[in-house]
Amino acid sequence: MNYQEFQKTIDISKDHLYREIYLANRDQIQVKKEKTVIRNLSRIFNAALKISNEKGFQAMSMRDLSRETGLSMGGLYAYFSGKEDLLEMLLRTGRTTTQHILGAQLKPVTDPAARLRVAIRAHIFLSEVLQPWFYFSSMQARHLAPGHREEAKASELETERLFMDIIEQGRTRGLFAVEDSLLTASVIKAMVQDWYVKRWKYAKRKVSVDQYASFVVSCVEGFCLRRERGAGSTGTL
Repeated sequence: MNYQEFQKTIDISKDHLYREIYLANRDQIQVKKEKTVIRNLSRIFNAALKISNEKGFQAMSMRDLSRETGLSMGGLYAYFSGKEDLLEMLLRTGRTTTQHILGAQLKPVTDPAARLRVAIRAHIFLSEVLQPWFYFSSMQARHLAPGHREEAKASELETERLFMDIIEQGRTRGLFAVEDSLLTASVIKAMVQDWYVKRWKYAKRKVSVDQYASFVVSCVEGFCLRRERGAGSTGTL
Protein backbone atom coordinates (compact mmCIF):
# COMPACT_ATOMS: atom_id res chain seq x y z
CA MET A 1 0.00 0.00 0.00
CA ASN A 2 1.41 3.38 -1.00
CA TYR A 3 0.19 6.84 -0.06
CA GLN A 4 -1.92 7.29 -3.18
CA GLU A 5 -3.67 3.96 -2.59
CA PHE A 6 -4.23 4.89 1.05
CA GLN A 7 -5.91 8.14 0.08
CA LYS A 8 -8.31 6.23 -2.18
CA THR A 9 -9.32 3.77 0.54
CA ILE A 10 -10.17 6.18 3.37
CA ASP A 11 -13.32 8.25 3.70
CA ILE A 12 -11.63 11.43 4.88
CA SER A 13 -13.10 14.01 2.56
CA LYS A 14 -13.33 17.36 4.29
CA ASP A 15 -17.10 17.51 3.91
CA HIS A 16 -17.48 14.09 5.51
CA LEU A 17 -15.14 14.98 8.37
CA TYR A 18 -16.87 18.26 9.19
CA ARG A 19 -20.29 16.68 8.86
CA GLU A 20 -19.24 14.16 11.53
CA ILE A 21 -18.13 17.06 13.74
CA TYR A 22 -21.47 18.76 13.18
CA LEU A 23 -23.45 15.60 14.06
CA ALA A 24 -21.39 15.07 17.22
CA ASN A 25 -21.88 18.68 18.37
CA ARG A 26 -25.19 19.75 16.86
CA ASP A 27 -26.81 20.26 20.29
CA GLN A 28 -24.43 23.15 20.97
CA ILE A 29 -24.09 24.51 17.43
CA GLN A 30 -26.68 27.21 16.94
CA VAL A 31 -26.57 27.23 13.13
CA LYS A 32 -28.91 24.58 11.71
CA LYS A 33 -28.21 24.72 7.98
CA GLU A 34 -25.83 21.80 7.44
CA LYS A 35 -24.01 23.16 4.38
CA THR A 36 -23.29 26.42 6.18
CA VAL A 37 -22.06 24.58 9.27
CA ILE A 38 -19.72 22.36 7.24
CA ARG A 39 -18.30 25.31 5.33
CA ASN A 40 -17.72 27.41 8.45
CA LEU A 41 -16.38 24.57 10.59
CA SER A 42 -13.78 24.00 7.90
CA ARG A 43 -12.80 27.68 8.03
CA ILE A 44 -12.70 27.70 11.83
CA PHE A 45 -10.67 24.51 12.23
CA ASN A 46 -8.19 25.40 9.49
CA ALA A 47 -7.72 28.88 10.96
CA ALA A 48 -7.36 27.60 14.53
CA LEU A 49 -4.74 25.04 13.50
CA LYS A 50 -2.86 27.59 11.40
CA ILE A 51 -2.72 30.21 14.15
CA SER A 52 -1.97 27.65 16.88
CA ASN A 53 0.85 26.05 14.91
CA GLU A 54 2.37 29.50 14.33
CA LYS A 55 2.14 31.00 17.83
CA GLY A 56 0.39 28.54 20.12
CA PHE A 57 -3.23 27.85 21.00
CA GLN A 58 -3.09 29.68 24.33
CA ALA A 59 -1.76 32.82 22.60
CA MET A 60 -4.53 32.74 20.00
CA SER A 61 -7.36 35.16 20.74
CA MET A 62 -10.93 35.00 19.51
CA ARG A 63 -10.18 38.20 17.58
CA ASP A 64 -7.30 36.43 15.85
CA LEU A 65 -9.67 33.64 14.89
CA SER A 66 -12.34 36.09 13.74
CA ARG A 67 -9.84 37.94 11.57
CA GLU A 68 -8.44 34.72 10.02
CA THR A 69 -11.85 33.15 9.30
CA GLY A 70 -13.66 36.32 8.25
CA LEU A 71 -16.45 35.43 10.68
CA SER A 72 -17.70 37.85 13.30
CA MET A 73 -17.20 37.18 17.00
CA GLY A 74 -20.90 36.40 17.28
CA GLY A 75 -20.60 34.09 14.28
CA LEU A 76 -17.83 32.13 16.00
CA TYR A 77 -19.78 31.77 19.23
CA ALA A 78 -22.61 30.17 17.25
CA TYR A 79 -20.34 27.12 16.88
CA PHE A 80 -18.69 26.90 20.30
CA SER A 81 -18.89 28.66 23.64
CA GLY A 82 -15.20 29.61 23.87
CA LYS A 83 -11.63 28.52 23.28
CA GLU A 84 -11.83 25.55 25.65
CA ASP A 85 -14.87 24.25 23.82
CA LEU A 86 -13.08 24.66 20.48
CA LEU A 87 -10.01 22.89 21.86
CA GLU A 88 -12.13 19.96 22.99
CA MET A 89 -13.67 19.70 19.51
CA LEU A 90 -10.24 19.78 17.87
CA LEU A 91 -8.73 17.12 20.12
CA ARG A 92 -11.75 14.82 20.10
CA THR A 93 -12.11 14.99 16.31
CA GLY A 94 -8.47 14.10 15.73
CA ARG A 95 -8.51 11.20 18.19
CA THR A 96 -11.74 9.74 16.87
CA THR A 97 -10.66 10.02 13.24
CA THR A 98 -7.30 8.37 13.96
CA GLN A 99 -8.83 5.49 15.90
CA HIS A 100 -11.51 4.89 13.28
CA ILE A 101 -9.15 4.83 10.30
CA LEU A 102 -6.42 2.75 11.94
CA GLY A 103 -9.05 0.25 13.09
CA ALA A 104 -10.56 0.02 9.60
CA GLN A 105 -7.15 -0.49 7.98
CA LEU A 106 -6.19 -3.27 10.42
CA LYS A 107 -9.52 -5.11 10.57
CA PRO A 108 -9.01 -7.41 7.55
CA VAL A 109 -5.34 -8.19 8.40
CA THR A 110 -4.60 -11.13 10.71
CA ASP A 111 -0.89 -11.95 10.26
CA PRO A 112 1.08 -10.00 12.91
CA ALA A 113 3.94 -9.11 10.54
CA ALA A 114 1.48 -7.77 7.98
CA ARG A 115 -0.51 -5.98 10.70
CA LEU A 116 2.62 -4.22 11.92
CA ARG A 117 3.45 -3.03 8.39
CA VAL A 118 -0.11 -1.82 7.84
CA ALA A 119 -0.24 -0.05 11.22
CA ILE A 120 3.01 1.82 10.57
CA ARG A 121 2.13 2.83 7.03
CA ALA A 122 -1.44 3.80 7.88
CA HIS A 123 -0.32 5.96 10.82
CA ILE A 124 2.33 7.78 8.77
CA PHE A 125 -0.01 8.23 5.79
CA LEU A 126 -2.83 9.47 8.02
CA SER A 127 -0.49 11.97 9.67
CA GLU A 128 0.26 13.28 6.18
CA VAL A 129 -3.45 13.67 5.35
CA LEU A 130 -4.13 15.39 8.69
CA GLN A 131 -0.69 16.96 9.16
CA PRO A 132 -1.85 20.26 10.78
CA TRP A 133 -3.87 18.39 13.40
CA PHE A 134 -1.09 15.87 14.18
CA TYR A 135 1.46 18.66 14.50
CA PHE A 136 -0.93 20.64 16.70
CA SER A 137 -1.66 17.72 19.02
CA SER A 138 2.04 16.93 19.41
CA MET A 139 3.45 20.43 19.82
CA GLN A 140 0.65 21.97 21.87
CA ALA A 141 0.15 19.12 24.35
CA ARG A 142 2.66 20.52 26.86
CA HIS A 143 0.83 23.87 26.94
CA LEU A 144 -2.66 22.46 27.46
CA ALA A 145 -4.62 22.61 30.70
CA PRO A 146 -4.01 19.51 32.89
CA GLY A 147 -7.19 17.71 31.80
CA HIS A 148 -6.54 18.14 28.09
CA ARG A 149 -2.86 17.36 28.55
CA GLU A 150 -3.71 14.02 30.12
CA GLU A 151 -6.10 13.27 27.24
CA ALA A 152 -3.35 14.01 24.72
CA LYS A 153 -0.95 11.74 26.60
CA ALA A 154 -3.56 9.00 26.73
CA SER A 155 -4.05 9.26 22.97
CA GLU A 156 -0.33 8.81 22.34
CA LEU A 157 -0.15 5.86 24.73
CA GLU A 158 -3.11 4.28 22.97
CA THR A 159 -1.15 4.24 19.71
CA GLU A 160 1.82 2.69 21.50
CA ARG A 161 -0.48 0.00 22.90
CA LEU A 162 -1.68 -0.74 19.38
CA PHE A 163 1.88 -1.40 18.23
CA MET A 164 2.67 -3.31 21.43
CA ASP A 165 -0.35 -5.62 21.05
CA ILE A 166 0.67 -6.47 17.48
CA ILE A 167 4.24 -7.18 18.59
CA GLU A 168 2.98 -9.39 21.42
CA GLN A 169 0.86 -11.34 18.93
CA GLY A 170 3.95 -11.83 16.79
CA ARG A 171 5.99 -12.99 19.77
CA THR A 172 3.29 -15.48 20.72
CA ARG A 173 3.36 -16.97 17.23
CA GLY A 174 7.14 -17.08 17.17
CA LEU A 175 7.43 -14.48 14.40
CA PHE A 176 9.08 -11.66 16.35
CA ALA A 177 12.32 -11.88 18.29
CA VAL A 178 11.72 -8.91 20.61
CA GLU A 179 12.56 -8.85 24.31
CA ASP A 180 10.62 -5.72 25.30
CA SER A 181 7.40 -5.10 23.35
CA LEU A 182 6.59 -1.86 25.15
CA LEU A 183 9.95 -0.19 24.50
CA THR A 184 9.86 -1.39 20.89
CA ALA A 185 6.40 0.13 20.47
CA SER A 186 7.61 3.39 22.01
CA VAL A 187 10.49 3.63 19.53
CA ILE A 188 8.15 2.87 16.61
CA LYS A 189 5.83 5.64 17.79
CA ALA A 190 8.78 8.05 17.98
CA MET A 191 9.83 7.18 14.41
CA VAL A 192 6.27 7.69 13.16
CA GLN A 193 5.96 10.95 15.08
CA ASP A 194 9.16 12.35 13.60
CA TRP A 195 7.49 12.50 10.20
CA TYR A 196 4.90 15.08 11.17
CA VAL A 197 6.89 16.91 13.85
CA LYS A 198 10.01 17.34 11.68
CA ARG A 199 8.27 17.35 8.31
CA TRP A 200 10.32 20.37 7.18
CA LYS A 201 13.49 18.32 7.52
CA TYR A 202 12.28 15.58 5.19
CA ALA A 203 10.84 18.09 2.73
CA LYS A 204 14.24 19.79 2.57
CA ARG A 205 15.88 16.43 1.85
CA LYS A 206 13.18 15.59 -0.74
CA VAL A 207 12.09 12.47 1.15
CA SER A 208 8.55 11.47 0.17
CA VAL A 209 6.01 10.03 2.58
CA ASP A 210 6.23 6.69 0.75
CA GLN A 211 10.01 6.63 1.11
CA TYR A 212 9.82 7.42 4.81
CA ALA A 213 7.11 4.83 5.49
CA SER A 214 9.08 2.13 3.66
CA PHE A 215 12.24 3.02 5.57
CA VAL A 216 10.50 2.82 8.95
CA VAL A 217 8.89 -0.52 8.02
CA SER A 218 12.26 -1.86 6.89
CA CYS A 219 13.96 -0.77 10.15
CA VAL A 220 11.22 -2.24 12.32
CA GLU A 221 11.10 -5.52 10.43
CA GLY A 222 14.88 -5.81 10.58
CA PHE A 223 14.70 -5.45 14.35
CA CYS A 224 11.55 -7.44 15.10
CA LEU A 225 11.45 -10.36 12.70
CA ARG A 226 13.36 -13.53 13.37
CA ARG A 227 16.37 -13.71 11.09
CA GLU A 228 15.15 -16.57 8.92
CA ARG A 229 11.88 -14.73 8.26
CA GLY A 230 13.43 -11.26 8.06
CA ALA A 231 15.87 -12.34 5.35
CA GLY A 232 13.03 -12.99 2.97
CA SER A 233 10.78 -10.11 3.91
CA THR A 234 12.30 -7.31 1.83
CA GLY A 235 9.99 -8.03 -1.05
CA THR A 236 6.96 -7.26 1.11
CA LEU A 237 7.87 -3.63 1.68
